[in-house]
Amino acid sequence: MKQHLFFQYLELEKRYSPHTLKAYQTDLSQFFLFLQKTYELSDVRKVRHLHIRSWMVELLNKGVGTRSINRKLSCLKTYFKFLRKRKVIEANPMAKVIAPKVGKRLPQVIGEKQMSFLFENVEFGGGYNGIRNRLIMELFYCTGIRCAELVGLQHADLDLDALQLKVRGKGNKERLVPLAQHLVRLLNNYINVKATAYPESGSGSLFLSDKGQPITSSQVYKIVRRYLSLVTTADQRSPHVLRHSFATHLSNNGADLNAIKELLGHSSLAATQVYTHNSIEKLRKVYEQAHPKAKSQPIP
Repeated sequence: MKQHLFFQYLELEKRYSPHTLKAYQTDLSQFFLFLQKTYELSDVRKVRHLHIRSWMVELLNKGVGTRSINRKLSCLKTYFKFLRKRKVIEANPMAKVIAPKVGKRLPQVIGEKQMSFLFENVEFGGGYNGIRNRLIMELFYCTGIRCAELVGLQHADLDLDALQLKVRGKGNKERLVPLAQHLVRLLNNYINVKATAYPESGSGSLFLSDKGQPITSSQVYKIVRRYLSLVTTADQRSPHVLRHSFATHLSNNGADLNAIKELLGHSSLAATQVYTHNSIEKLRKVYEQAHPKAKSQPIP
């Protein structure tokens, strides 16, 4: 079914992240397992839009959310487009498939007071692990970078004299992110401590694990969840929540939406506009509390 060539294409040409590649591999495996069990179908050239719709119905009946289904359909769309370009199939079965509508969901954020409490009152420790962990939390909250972007940081990406950081985002696109003075001080301190703790580490990966190896995404997730659990009971306590918090707090304090878009590395403004909704909700509460006509009044 040309799957190995498809994933080589995604990895080498499209530069998809390991996380996305793994998700797509799971999605395709699930889809073809469904075709085999339900229709005894194993030839990709015989797949039709009715087969895909049938899979959607099964997923919905199993309680799979519309967002997850849309991601799986996105995988199939990319896969069949790949096969169509290489003339493996004559028509794309996804052309007649309509994705289920997804309701708008505001991104979950950590409040400014909770973030201030974290950095002002939580003890991170003075050893390598503590200094590294604090820097990781500060970088997420003060730059809005993604987890994969942080894990991929190299020493060469730092330009502390110019107060900036080079980040490789989705599709291997590079962008420059400004660094606050306090972040530069934390980075300088971390680099010195790291050189003492792991003198053989060289100038490759910026962040190392407890064992001196390049840090992994799962290790970063554990660090973030551990510290956010000290200041919030929110369901989501991940690096992406810190990214949401970064953008929302900028918006709440009057930052230009286009500037937030550039800082986040979004390709379109539509992806950034979700952060204005949190600001509007905040303004709505102020309005309802302060304006005499907005307060609840009995209808005459």
